[in-house]
Amino acid sequence: MKIERAAVIGAGTMGHGIAQVCAQAGCEVRVYDPAPGGWSNARDRIRANLDKGVSLGKLSETDRDKTLSLIESAPSVREAVDEADLVVEAAPEVAKVKRRILAELNGALTDTAVVATNTSSLSIAGLAPGAPDPTRFVGMHFFNPVHIMRLVEVVAGPETSPDTVVIAVAFSERLGKDPIVVRDSPGFASSRLGIALGMEAIRMVEEEVASPADIDKAMKLGYGHPMGPLRLTDLVGLDVRLAIADYLHEELGSSSFTPPTLLREMVAEGRLGKKSGRGFYHWPREEDAKTTAGDAE
Repeated sequence: MKIERAAVIGAGTMGHGIAQVCAQAGCEVRVYDPAPGGWSNARDRIRANLDKGVSLGKLSETDRDKTLSLIESAPSVREAVDEADLVVEAAPEVAKVKRRILAELNGALTDTAVVATNTSSLSIAGLAPGAPDPTRFVGMHFFNPVHIMRLVEVVAGPETSPDTVVIAVAFSERLGKDPIVVRDSPGFASSRLGIALGMEAIRMVEEEVASPADIDKAMKLGYGHPMGPLRLTDLVGLDVRLAIADYLHEELGSSSFTPPTLLREMVAEGRLGKKSGRGFYHWPREEDAKTTAGDAE
């Protein structure tokens, strides 16, 4: 199956990146986001990503312009998915929100369209009843930032057909990704391991075993991780990691996923990581960073 047109529902942290890589692979992409300014923000972030690629010599201006020309916004879910070969639902990691979006697809798709949910932990079987055809429904877990990270977890639900898995794997490779196929299980492969490590790192901060920077350095220098678990938590969002940890603890019953009190307190205080400016690290706003750089010069 040749995917020529893709639809992305949700243009936030993950959705804008998914739209970008689909367009870079030559797909026509329609994006729908219900949030005020959602599409405008997504468009700006995509352009910034592409401009950086041009400045680094990884992308030509012609390729940048072509990519931007392939992405357009849609005023509704149904108009976004009209005649789409692939629909990627990229809503926040909230099951009821995803189910509501999937239900809107009924009667709006072609008979051969594949529907993928970008989820890092939610059960494919639990979401599938809302999809138009569970045999053509699959998990595609992209990683942030989507235009840089190579891994995609292709998650096969109990009703996902082998052909659908093959299509998802092939399309991931077309996007320049290196996919793995996993069975539908809470947390899949990456989140299950990553959340267990992240929760333990937060407990170490809570117990004053070491500073966040030193805990991260230990994992980078001692184990070869490209990024420490606490800095990664800041980038993903403490609220997102808390929600996933709560879900995995409920589903798997393991104390490895019990969220530390410190994490709950930080989320309650609005210390969500990079997006709020503070988490385990201080994240200056872009304007502040420019000012600081100017002062340093």
